[in-house]
Amino acid sequence: MKGLFKSKPRTPADVVRQTRDLLIYVDINWNTREAKREEKMAELCKNIRELKSILYGNSEAEPVSEACAQLTQEFFQGNTLRLLIICLPKLNLEARKDATQVVANLQRQQVHSRLIASDYLEANKDLLDLLVSGYENMDIALHYGAMLRECIRHQSIARYVLESEHMKKFFNYIQLPNFDIASDASATFKELLTRHKSTVAEFLSKNYDWFFNEFNSKLLESPNYITRRQAIKLLGDMLLDRSNSAVMMRYVSSKDNLMILMNLLRESSKNIQIEAFHVFKLFAANQNKPQEIVSILVTNRNKLLRLLGDFKTDKEDEQFDADKSQVIKEIAAL
Repeated sequence: MKGLFKSKPRTPADVVRQTRDLLIYVDINWNTREAKREEKMAELCKNIRELKSILYGNSEAEPVSEACAQLTQEFFQGNTLRLLIICLPKLNLEARKDATQVVANLQRQQVHSRLIASDYLEANKDLLDLLVSGYENMDIALHYGAMLRECIRHQSIARYVLESEHMKKFFNYIQLPNFDIASDASATFKELLTRHKSTVAEFLSKNYDWFFNEFNSKLLESPNYITRRQAIKLLGDMLLDRSNSAVMMRYVSSKDNLMILMNLLRESSKNIQIEAFHVFKLFAANQNKPQEIVSILVTNRNKLLRLLGDFKTDKEDEQFDADKSQVIKEIAAL
């Protein structure tokens, strides 16, 4: 007889619904007596882990696409994403890690060939405001940062963040004293400025003046070595991308930008020197150099030729050597 009364196994949608109920409970009853709250929290953490194992599979089984689709649909239909993000600071560290992985996976799940996470975020953009400002809270910065990077895989969501006031905050987040958080903010900043080519080109054209003002003064001229190194590498990635050619021409026509690059070429760090060279060569190769750029290059010609003559990479690099010869030729001919 016992077998007749076995409880029915929970479907993925059931797990989501139960998780949602527990999140609502935790959110509203955070100040209830401890024993009851602890019990609900333990149940919630178990459910979040189960969601993760449905989406990622486990040591015994691969994920089942039908189960993933069912879970995804229920998750976004019932506002569970909002609850999970809002309640994240109340979860313990393990549950936060699991929740971050669940949110990351859901950004890639298709239901009837649609990325429904993108549609949901389109309608709930305030959640992105919440994720970005997470960098101001040490406890959750890395979890919110990882979630944010997954959300900006969707082009419309990346555009929202790029065009928001939040972009200005990244220049401060990248310089936070906590190394891990600063590095995470830097990774998100890089993703925003390199992933979606057409959106980035449009953003840089529209916001050229304030953006490069901040980029030069706060990042390229930062007293922090790591900040300078990451910034000059990112600048090269942006300017050497074909879709940003109009922005690149504008950048290499400015004498202030040239002075910053020449200072970076003189850095004691080989890594910064090499990344700076990749941007400097664009100034030298420009066939329509403004007169003030020509004047600076002519005034500093001997120093530059000496510096470039001694310039070597650690490993043999034919492309680098060819670029260097070309730059030396251009400067010598001025």
